Amino acid sequence: MNLDLNYYFNHYEDNEIFKELTKGIQNIWELHDTANAYLEKNIVEKGVKENKGKLLGEANFIGNYFIDEGTKIYAGATIEGPVYIGKNCKIMPGAYVRPGTITGDNCVIGFNSEVKNSIIQNGAKVASLAFVGDSILGKSARIGSGVITANRRFDQKNIKIKKGIEKIDTGNDFFGVIIGDYARIGANSATLPGTFIGPYTWIYPLTSVRGFIPAEKRVYQKVELTYEDNAKTELK
Repeated sequence: MNLDLNYYFNHYEDNEIFKELTKGIQNIWELHDTANAYLEKNIVEKGVKENKGKLLGEANFIGNYFIDEGTKIYAGATIEGPVYIGKNCKIMPGAYVRPGTITGDNCVIGFNSEVKNSIIQNGAKVASLAFVGDSILGKSARIGSGVITANRRFDQKNIKIKKGIEKIDTGNDFFGVIIGDYARIGANSATLPGTFIGPYTWIYPLTSVRGFIPAEKRVYQKVELTYEDNAKTELK
């Protein structure tokens, strides 16, 4: 298990919001705390409700939010603050952006997808019908259609991370996935709570992963199809 922040994310510029969020943290999962503190200080306490983008139909706005220039909010989308959305993003029809979410610039949240308490860096995209919860996406990372980033254990206990023989308690009962820069998760895949995926790694469609996935890998499950004869039955 590699918990070094720079292992996953090292393509951000000094002027990016992500750079500010990383100041002073020791563990990657603490980024959620710094993100929420940033939103509280800069969005909630100041009572910000500002959309510099463009509405393309009727959308729902709840709480405090900041949406930067060039971003398009499509019909049926819901923005529930506190939320920060960068420049030139696309929030597609039916998308639900929940509290604690920060996106960089040129991001996409797809049709009927849900994003909750997550940090989405510049150029990252979430396709249609996906759920991204309590997660961090690196620069230009991709979440395919129908992907589920599971963010809570069945027993609702804190998420623990294995590092060698040691188990590290994150102190969080909600914790999804860390996805490094330019990594991809294919359609209808799933990640278990507390998954770490290195940069440039591709998780192929219909694959379930957990734990630590190193950088620059292709990950897939071998599936053997079975063919049997089928009678010509015409069902009514």
